Amino acid sequence: MNFFHKSARIFVPDGVSTGEAVGRVTHLGIGAHQDDLEFMAFHGILECFGREDRWFGGVTCTNGAGSSRTGPYERFTDKEMMGVRRQEQDTAAVIGGYGVMIQL
Repeated sequence: MNFFHKSARIFVPDGVSTGEAVGRVTHLGIGAHQDDLEFMAFHGILECFGREDRWFGGVTCTNGAGSSRTGPYERFTDKEMMGVRRQEQDTAAVIGGYGVMIQL
C-alpha cells in the first residue's frame, strides 16, 4: 500500500505479511481517532477474538497529534502525542488479536 502521509503505517500483531494480513480481514472497523475502534467496533472485535477463521482489521484516520493533553501529557508535543496514541492503538491490536491495524 502507498500512503499519502509519511506517518501512516500498518501494524500486523502476529507478524504475517501485510498482504496476508489485509487479505484475511473479515470484519473491518474504521474510526476517526485512536481508541474509537474499541468502542465503535467492539462487536466485530469480539466476533473475531481467538478465531482462526475470522479476523478483525482496524483503521484509524487521524494521527493523534491533536489529542488533549492533561496530567502526565500536558507538556507533550504533537509528535510525542502521536507516538503515545500509536503505541496505545498497537497495544489494543495485540490484546484484541487484530489481524491488522492501519493508522493513517
